[in-house]
Amino acid sequence: MDVAKVSQEEFTTLVRYMKDNYGINLAQKLALVEGRLWNVIRQKGFSSLKEYFDFVVADKTGTEAKTLLTRLTTNYTYFMREDQHYTFLTREILPELTSRLRTKDMRIWSAGCSSGEEPYTTAMVLDDYFGSAKGQWDAKILATDISPQVLQMAGEAVYPEDRLQNLPPAWKQKYFTKEPGDQFRVKDSIKGEVIFRSFNLMEPFPFKKPFHVIFCRNVMIYFDKPTRDSLIERYYDALEPGGFLFIGLSETVDKTVTRFNFVRPSIYRKI
Repeated sequence: MDVAKVSQEEFTTLVRYMKDNYGINLAQKLALVEGRLWNVIRQKGFSSLKEYFDFVVADKTGTEAKTLLTRLTTNYTYFMREDQHYTFLTREILPELTSRLRTKDMRIWSAGCSSGEEPYTTAMVLDDYFGSAKGQWDAKILATDISPQVLQMAGEAVYPEDRLQNLPPAWKQKYFTKEPGDQFRVKDSIKGEVIFRSFNLMEPFPFKKPFHVIFCRNVMIYFDKPTRDSLIERYYDALEPGGFLFIGLSETVDKTVTRFNFVRPSIYRKI
């Protein structure tokens, strides 16, 4: 798709739609829009972004809107991504939580979980940490995303081998079964520890109990600053006192407006 095929009016309309409905800011992402939508526009027999966008809006089932959203926001991810977060979880957070949570109820939320690698990795970390004592804990992980397509992939829990490269070799054998074509399936012992749900982060949080840990990594790159600041403060309210927020290594929290305490880059704590 040539840049000339996307008029400023077409692009502005799409940008406004994504911002109003999902909080996603694509104002500086013309090349991304063109690159990611060209195949779907061509496959569906349209000749312009406007034709495709009109088709999306006319679909009252919302299916095409979800396809559009998935195309524009889904990034490549893998197991044990940004592994320093899991090291901090293992060495700092889990020992503290296990010593003070008398109810043995540990609540972790993977917000913007994409195709499932993040929450499954977290479940493996918990399993490895607790060992034989794991059964004493209620530590299921809530994993949410707005895209039905990536949630379906997460639920199927089958991944190409290259997504597993950052995992300890023993975990590959312990937590996966080999499938045909160099595919690996997450074992039920881990799969059962993650609860996947569809959720738009722009909607009010419906959770009855606050979390001890929230992962929201490489999600807010799509939001403008006011949306990011607002979401971060809502995460603060959704955490227990002493709870932790993990964001992506390339992301930041504005220390001048947040109530979070800075722990280290990409890790923040509610005091």
